[in-house]
Amino acid sequence: MNPLNSVRGSIITGIVLAIVVALIATLAGVKTSGFAELGLAVWIHILSGVMWIGLLYYFNVVQTPGMAAAAADKGGPGGAGVSKYIAPRALLWFRWAAVLTWVTGVWYLTRAGNLGNAASLGHLGQNYYGLVIGLGAWMGTIMLFNVWVLIWPNQKKILGIVPATDEEKAKARKVAALASRTNFVLSIPMLLCMGASNHPLPF
Repeated sequence: MNPLNSVRGSIITGIVLAIVVALIATLAGVKTSGFAELGLAVWIHILSGVMWIGLLYYFNVVQTPGMAAAAADKGGPGGAGVSKYIAPRALLWFRWAAVLTWVTGVWYLTRAGNLGNAASLGHLGQNYYGLVIGLGAWMGTIMLFNVWVLIWPNQKKILGIVPATDEEKAKARKVAALASRTNFVLSIPMLLCMGASNHPLPF
């Protein structure tokens, strides 16, 4: 069976290929040390972060405007298929990718001896790395809170996973949309901080 015919098979194939690439680099002498825990933490952090932020951008740039267009198109097929089949699956990957991204970020900062530095924003600006990575980490923490406390509980009402009246669903739509849009906005400076923690800020 072709592993590319399933999501699980594709993920496993990608992971195996990444391990092969790492082994080739090690054998070629590009990487001379043994197992690198921090490298593993960064790799998983980036993978899960791409999944989380990619889905966040999908929701805000594609699905939400698309569902609004579907609702406005009175003769069209509507958005029932997206609500029933796509949104629940996307939200499953979205919320657990958020958790894995945050956990691996804390793992990396802890093992690198920088958790306190980041949490204190470089002791309030005295250390560049701590300030910049800390700003990104705090924004990521707010975003994780929004995913689990505001977006997911309200999406469960919207999608009919938990019972809710029409009034409760209308309120849930507003709360979930605002929290998701807040995360979308926060992700832009958060990614700037993550990329600039070891490099100069562009401005």
